[in-house]
Amino acid sequence: MHINLPNGLTLLRIFLVPFLLVVLLTKFEGRETVGLLIFLFATATDFFDGWLARRRGEITTLGTLLDPIADKLLISAAFVSLVELQLAPAWMVVVILGREFAVSGLRSIASAQGLVIAASGWGKAKMFTEIVAASLLILAIRHEIFLLPGKAALWLAVTMAIVSGLYYFAMFLRRIVSISGPLVPPQA
Repeated sequence: MHINLPNGLTLLRIFLVPFLLVVLLTKFEGRETVGLLIFLFATATDFFDGWLARRRGEITTLGTLLDPIADKLLISAAFVSLVELQLAPAWMVVVILGREFAVSGLRSIASAQGLVIAASGWGKAKMFTEIVAASLLILAIRHEIFLLPGKAALWLAVTMAIVSGLYYFAMFLRRIVSISGPLVPPQA
């Protein structure tokens, strides 16, 4: 199997996840700066892997499968670390991560039915708010001034997770109903 540049960037993002965890959860001077740099570099690979794959005509099955896994691992590592550091409430992180699992499951079901549930603007907005929230809360490890904006951004990320999750479920139901006809209970 040949690994092209976009897939290499996706694999790099996965490779950076344990480093992010170690940096955020190990007490040393400047860990918030190093952690933020790792996190932002990893999120940049998310943009560039897709952009390069489309631009160079190198969209592969491997990349299509690995990219969402890499995204979920990165966001999960950041938010779980922030829960451990008591900078993010666990219930909010569970909502965000629960949405990720639910939408992934939904996409798997749709795929088994021959349907593709493509990324939407809602999903992209959700990811953006998660990146902003995680970045601000990482900075709050040392600089308390970022805590309030980080928590506000986290509320927005939770809201976007719920809204985008509902959007994907509605899209899925519309597609299933259009294929199989209206969902009508059987007559007795």
